[in-house]
Amino acid sequence: MLIFATETASGGGGTLITLGYIVFIVAIFYLLLIRPQKKQRKERETMMSALAVGDEIYTAGGILGTITRIKEHTVWVRISEKCEIELLKTSIGGRNTQQEVPEPKVEEQQ
Repeated sequence: MLIFATETASGGGGTLITLGYIVFIVAIFYLLLIRPQKKQRKERETMMSALAVGDEIYTAGGILGTITRIKEHTVWVRISEKCEIELLKTSIGGRNTQQEVPEPKVEEQQ
């Protein structure tokens, strides 16, 4: 009985340290995982709500195109002169902001 009493008396400080570790781990998870994910989700929602006809986009599958029509959950995208496809808004990867670089002209020597 005496041994059991001394073990529980010294165990109180260990509980406080364990609780401190748990709080520390939760704080790290929040700072490294949850907070950046919320920020990324907010940026994506802003981008989705700002989509307009004529925007050049890319899909999650790597298809490039221009938005021609917008519906509630889908968009119509022109991927070539005679081809349009309907995509879910959730499949849009983002706006295509890269400017196409013209190929350098090679002069032929005569």
